Amino acid sequence: MRAVIQRVRHAGVDVDARTTGAIEQGLMVLVGVAPDDTQTRADKMLHKLLGLRVFSDEAGKMNLNVQQVEGGLLLVPQFTLMANTTKGLRPGFDGAAPPAHGEALFDYLVAQARHAWPYVATGEFGADMQVSLLNDGPVTFIVET
Repeated sequence: MRAVIQRVRHAGVDVDARTTGAIEQGLMVLVGVAPDDTQTRADKMLHKLLGLRVFSDEAGKMNLNVQQVEGGLLLVPQFTLMANTTKGLRPGFDGAAPPAHGEALFDYLVAQARHAWPYVATGEFGADMQVSLLNDGPVTFIVET
């Protein structure tokens, strides 16, 4: 499982001109699922997302996690994160999970996140989404489990 994590002032996802998820301060997370990913890897990813200390404390150091700042978590499925771009100019997507497996694991991650934290919003698996955000910093990380 791969995630691009961005600390944001606000972020949102629209599908067909309707908002499917939005947060204020927090983390906007693009989530890619590989064919061999498991619920265990999703659990590890959630642990990272909730525990990653990327928000500033009173001294200005990145020392606080999303829960400590009462921030939101916007989870957006994005199979293109698993693309292979090493050969040629057209990305290959063999590294992405088949849609049924990808959706099941993404849904599992969302359910676990909502169980652990009340401020969770999402994009829509398989939809053409428009994602907007105001990156804070910018602060962006790539995490793999």
